Amino acid sequence: MNMEWMAWTLPTAIFFIVIFLIVTAMTIWQTVSPSVGRRGFLPLTTTPGDRLFIGLICAAFIHIAWIGLTDLSLWIVFPLAVAWVIVVMIWG
Repeated sequence: MNMEWMAWTLPTAIFFIVIFLIVTAMTIWQTVSPSVGRRGFLPLTTTPGDRLFIGLICAAFIHIAWIGLTDLSLWIVFPLAVAWVIVVMIWG
């Protein structure tokens, strides 16, 4: 049986480790100090976990759009995606 394994690159491993650490930290934070929903610029009431999820999904779509619309490096758009997640977490 021929099994093919995914070739993990360092950036891919770092990406998944960081996402895992962020979700773990958010879980611990919400367990220790549960939060209540609030309204920011998003058109719905959200908790920090909701805003994290929305921010990460938006960052993924920013990257997909970048890949689909340009041939430039993803490292160029990476700061924009991270900044968007931070904006959603703080003011969303």
